Amino acid sequence: MKIYPFILFALVVITGCQKLDEDPKGNLTPESFTSQKDLDAAVAGIYEVYAWDGAYGFTSRMCSYFGSDDLTTDPGLNKQDQRDFDRLNGSSTNGSLNAQWEGPWRAIYNANNVIANYQRIKGDENLKARAAGQAYFLRAWGYYMLVRTFGQLPLVLTPIDADARPPREEVSKIYEAIISDLKLAQTMLPAPNASNYPWKSEPGRANQFAATALLADVYLTMTGWPINQTSYYALAATEAESLIKQNFYDLNTPYDKVFSTNGSSESVFSLYFKVSGNLPQRGFGASCVPLDESGIDASGGWDDYYPEINFYLKAPACTRTDATFYTTLKLKQPGNVFKLVPWHSTETHAGHPYYKKFRSGLNGDGVKETDTSILSIQASTNKALDIIRYPMTLLDYAEASAMANNAPTADSYNAINLVRKRAGLPNLTPNLSATAFRDSVVFERAYEFAGEFGMRWFDVVRLQLLPTINGDRHASENPIVPTAINNRYLAPIPFNEMLRNQAVWKQNSGY
Repeated sequence: MKIYPFILFALVVITGCQKLDEDPKGNLTPESFTSQKDLDAAVAGIYEVYAWDGAYGFTSRMCSYFGSDDLTTDPGLNKQDQRDFDRLNGSSTNGSLNAQWEGPWRAIYNANNVIANYQRIKGDENLKARAAGQAYFLRAWGYYMLVRTFGQLPLVLTPIDADARPPREEVSKIYEAIISDLKLAQTMLPAPNASNYPWKSEPGRANQFAATALLADVYLTMTGWPINQTSYYALAATEAESLIKQNFYDLNTPYDKVFSTNGSSESVFSLYFKVSGNLPQRGFGASCVPLDESGIDASGGWDDYYPEINFYLKAPACTRTDATFYTTLKLKQPGNVFKLVPWHSTETHAGHPYYKKFRSGLNGDGVKETDTSILSIQASTNKALDIIRYPMTLLDYAEASAMANNAPTADSYNAINLVRKRAGLPNLTPNLSATAFRDSVVFERAYEFAGEFGMRWFDVVRLQLLPTINGDRHASENPIVPTAINNRYLAPIPFNEMLRNQAVWKQNSGY
């Protein structure tokens, strides 16, 4: 296991809420960790290693999640890393796995440094606690992403020697640590309110409500595979309900605007980016634009990802679907005029619909276009990556409350119907059984969060849905390699990590 006791690099620009002239001293040794400024800089460094291009700044962040039906990629080109997982044929030598593995680990080790040393400094206890609370939150989130992706992990909660080779612990122990960290974060982080409004307007900084939302989602995940403890439904419902009752977030932002602005009224926690500071978000803009499309300035699409055909065809007819999917391609002709063709036209390269909601970037810094032309296509944007949107909490509550009570309650229906109303859908059918209601929530979540950083994949994993979605796979998709589906819910540990730890680790089954 590669050990990062401290950040091994320091970027000049830091994430959303931090000052751009502040040096993120993420590589501070305990001896130099002496002031609140140092402490805040170290916390800023944790955010940065998540936002780095080799972590969550590019589409490699979701490489192993291409097994879900909301993601597929080109049958050729340079998309093999994603295509292999789309075919359920990923391997430990897949280069893009490094982003999914190393990004969170760098953050975890730097969070460990903050947590172990924040009490050393002299200063305001509330400010110290706020910094430590963010470190606990960011460590918990890192472990949450890792455990759902790779399964058993080494549990490293203090700075350790670079030569240490800790064993992989059971998944249940990892979740225990995640829960502990989030409960501490809840007590140490402030709740956003009118007097500290920047905590809402700059959601790149974790707050108490973000910790509550994440804890609710953790509990819900634990009801499914591999923990399979239904008792966590009630805990998930309690946490989600406590956030809903705050009446702090809402769905008043139109769906399409959520993906072209930062800090919307539903953004609970986001990673922020800054192109001018060499910290770009490259999962929007060119990344999701068809190879067929190019701008008047000769810029082009990268064709990295788009939805599977049948996933799109099953989408409910509503304004959210219209805002989600891009179905008419603009093909540039001589003289800079554009021919409009449907996604299934034989004139297209892939014969697939694409994602509209990820094209614009922040106010058009991704794709600049009109209804009939494309001016330019940029790959690097300033669009924040929303990690927790309020609809996640509403849908977590809807499912958890229904399953905890063996039937949906009025509040369960109200939570999902808030999401459906904003989508332009009627209220959900009343008097459903608990299971039928849960399935309706899972379906709603698939389209509310289509294409968003593992959201669909994590439902596929916890509910073991690979047989279902593969049975409904369109014949034109990348062909699945015959394999034991039950061995594909976890990604393999990257080869280099296994090599470093071969004496104490065993590779995930099936790889």
